[in-house]
Parts: sequence; structure tokens; C-alpha cells
Amino acid sequence: MYSSRFDREVRVTRHARERMTQRGFSEHELLLLLEQGEVRYKDEQRAWIAMAFGNRDDNLVCAPVALEAMLVVKTVMHHFEWGDQ
Repeated sequence: MYSSRFDREVRVTRHARERMTQRGFSEHELLLLLEQGEVRYKDEQRAWIAMAFGNRDDNLVCAPVALEAMLVVKTVMHHFEWGDQ
């Protein structure tokens, strides 16, 4: 998987894949999230990307990511709400 937005390959951790399976979240939806979601940076290397999906009823879906040589998706959360990070 490649992110045009971040201009790098995407690596999805085992933990993130497990959470995607548990939450019925597809790779296609993950790519939409990465490309179109709202990004909030913690610092130069860490960020949260969140987006509401019209076909889901679990509030925002969020992926905490690390911006390294690749874009590393650490996990996928649902029922997410923006707060102070």
C-alpha cells in the first residue's frame, strides 16, 4: 500500500491488522482514512489521522501513525473523539 498524501509506502503493524479485523475495517477504508482524514501532529514523527465514515455508526475511526521511512500504522481505533493529545 502506498500513500500519495505522505509520499511513502505504508506499513500496517500486526496489532493494527488485528484491530482492523475486529472492527470490520478494510484496507480500502484504511487508505481512504490515510489520504482524506484529518491529521493532527503530536510532533514531527507522530500523528493521529481520523475520519467519519458514513456507512459506520462508531463515530470517528482513527489511526495513530509514525512518519518514518515508511508510514507506520500502529493501530486502528473506533469510537474515537479528539481530545488533548
